[in-house]
Amino acid sequence: MLYFENDYSEGAHPKLLQRLMDTNMEHLSGYGSDTYTLSAKEKIRELCGCPEADVYFLTGGTQTNQTVIDSVLKSYEGVIAASTGHVSAHEAGAIEFTGHKVLTLPQKDGKITAEDLKDLIDTFYGDESYEHMVFPGMVYISHPTEYGTLYTKKELEAIAQVCKSSNLPLYMDGARLITALACPENELTLTDIAELCDIFYIGGTKAGALCGEAVVFTHKNAPAHFLTLIKQHGALLAKGRLCGVQFDTLFTGDLYKETGKNAIETASLLREGLKAKGYTFYNDSPTNQLFLVMEDTLLEKLKEKVVFSFWEKADAAHTVIRFATSWATSKQEVEALLSLL
Repeated sequence: MLYFENDYSEGAHPKLLQRLMDTNMEHLSGYGSDTYTLSAKEKIRELCGCPEADVYFLTGGTQTNQTVIDSVLKSYEGVIAASTGHVSAHEAGAIEFTGHKVLTLPQKDGKITAEDLKDLIDTFYGDESYEHMVFPGMVYISHPTEYGTLYTKKELEAIAQVCKSSNLPLYMDGARLITALACPENELTLTDIAELCDIFYIGGTKAGALCGEAVVFTHKNAPAHFLTLIKQHGALLAKGRLCGVQFDTLFTGDLYKETGKNAIETASLLREGLKAKGYTFYNDSPTNQLFLVMEDTLLEKLKEKVVFSFWEKADAAHTVIRFATSWATSKQEVEALLSLL
């Protein structure tokens, strides 16, 4: 079988596993107070150009989104997100489970616009009954989006300006941020993101780590006792070294660039091959998620040899499917997939 279902099917990059083995018998403090975690935090601050940032490590993406959003919002507030945003569509109601509503905005290729955001805020406060409604309390975006697309610097600046003028924290989900940073079409650096966003996270799970996400509060704006809140949400590892060692290794010798680069380069090879064969793309994704519109009659046969993701129905006879490449995808695997199509 060929596996193009997602970008986290494999375990971990060999260098991360080796570092975990090399440090395995060291006696280290727990809950993220070990030397490797502290070193990883310092490396992230340096890369972001944000020396006073508060950095925390959580177990996974859904736990991170739920913990951050729940800790920032007041009880009567909701989070604004694209209708296709991960917190809106693919997190099993994790945000609503904490008592907060996801306030959805229209999307184009997975992205929201500053204009639509401002319109939502103005419409809310223009309603004389707004005291009886869910208040907009923060804004959620992801880079890349659920559809593999990227925000331009101008788009992010415009959204950040609306958030600033409306006193709404801007939170970026960076589950695939390392992949985005490796994409030639990407305009945003870690420094840009740290400057424009109030909170963001750097995903390890989809970048070669066994697990783990690094949350960055960029303006000394971490909620009080955030470590306690992480634990309340079940997202704190007693063996914090697991995340600390992995992220310290990812950000040593630019390994994170290597993992992101492989995902992008193999996706590019697959994209060009699919174009040459005349396949129809659902959208123009420049990252490692490729969305194709395929005839349903072809899918069952393809499933016999390839694992891929169902995305959505295009029409009665066609389905949108996703191929995803990863830090571990080989050119040989891409060529083998193309030979089947």
